[in-house]
Amino acid sequence: MNEIGIRVRQASMEDVHAVAVLFDAYRVFYERSSDPAAAAAFVHERLALRESVILIAERANGEAVGFTQLYPMFSSVRMRRLFVLNDLYVAESGRKQGAGRLLLEAAADHARRTGAVGLELATAVDNRAAKSVYEAMGWTLDTEFDHYAYTV
Repeated sequence: MNEIGIRVRQASMEDVHAVAVLFDAYRVFYERSSDPAAAAAFVHERLALRESVILIAERANGEAVGFTQLYPMFSSVRMRRLFVLNDLYVAESGRKQGAGRLLLEAAADHARRTGAVGLELATAVDNRAAKSVYEAMGWTLDTEFDHYAYTV
C-alpha cells in the first residue's frame, strides 16, 4: 500500500468479477453498449488462457478502482518481447488520486521483470488527460511509423 492508499497487483481468477465491472465501464467510456456478462466472460477467458496480464488497482478495503491489461507480443526487429498496454481504466472514484500512474508504473515494472523491451499503447486522439499523464511519465509519441488497422 502506498501513501495514497492504493495498491496495484496482478489479478487472478478470483478477481474476474471486480475486473469485469471496470472492464465494462471502460467499454462504455469508449461508447460501446454495457454488457456485464460478456465483459465477465472476456476477462475470465483472458485470465484462464493466460493470454493477457491484468493489473488491478485497489484500495485497502479491497475496492477495485482501476485496471490495465497487457497483451504480450514480439518485436522481430529487436528480437524481444514487448507488451501492448491495450486497456487502462480508472473509475471516477479513483481518478485524480494517482491510480492511473500506479498502474502505468506497475505495467513498466512487469515488463522489466519479464525481460520485455518495452510497452506500447494507443489512445484516442482527443484523450488529452491520458496523453498528458503518459508524456509526463516518459512515454513518447511514435513519429517514425504510421499505424494502420484493417477490419475483417
